[in-house]
Amino acid sequence: MNILQQLFDAELTIGGHVIFWREIVGNTFGFASAIGGMRRRVWAWPVGIVGNVILFTVFFGVAFANPQGETLYGQAGRQVFFIITSIYGWWRWSQIRRLRGRDAVDEPAVRPRWATTRERFQYLGFWVGGVVVVQWLFSVIGAGWPAPRWYFWCDAWIFVGSIVATYAMARAWNDFWLAWIAVDLVGVPLLVHSGFYPSAVLYAVYAGLVLYGFFVWLRVSRTQVPDREPSEVAA
Repeated sequence: MNILQQLFDAELTIGGHVIFWREIVGNTFGFASAIGGMRRRVWAWPVGIVGNVILFTVFFGVAFANPQGETLYGQAGRQVFFIITSIYGWWRWSQIRRLRGRDAVDEPAVRPRWATTRERFQYLGFWVGGVVVVQWLFSVIGAGWPAPRWYFWCDAWIFVGSIVATYAMARAWNDFWLAWIAVDLVGVPLLVHSGFYPSAVLYAVYAGLVLYGFFVWLRVSRTQVPDREPSEVAA
């Protein structure tokens, strides 16, 4: 247990800033998951879940003391929803791959498409309404430090937007990449402001991967017939 505790508390100092090694490790898993998602591989989901569990302990500073002295409730809470949504995505991609008979190792699990107009209005409505509700909830809970009001709006935007993006990835919508760009535009400045530098760097690098992944999925969606729902295939 002592060795595990030492690994859990292991720190790295960069430019006078103390950082947990598990923040770096968790983000490494997250980046690997993003690459797997771009390549439409089922393994992207379990790899991402491992990173989510690790990062939850980093951002939820109330229970797990962190060098930054701050708790990002949106960042911590979204790790929980990442896990829930990732389980759904893991199941859905596995089902589609099995039902379509694409069991070859080199064959991507899903074929992407754009969300329909109705689906797009639904997730955008959820995003806007969710931000309004969640920012109020976060402000009631408090941040454990005298946080300005804009902080709660930003944290809520990241929290709800991440749920939307992960769900869109599970549904194999091209919109998933655009949702991540919208999250990154707020997420990177907030992480820098709060001192979570490895996560901020990863998000900045991830933004480049997101742009590349978007065009990869867009090209595939223009040349391949998109998948139907597992229930439709089974029927």
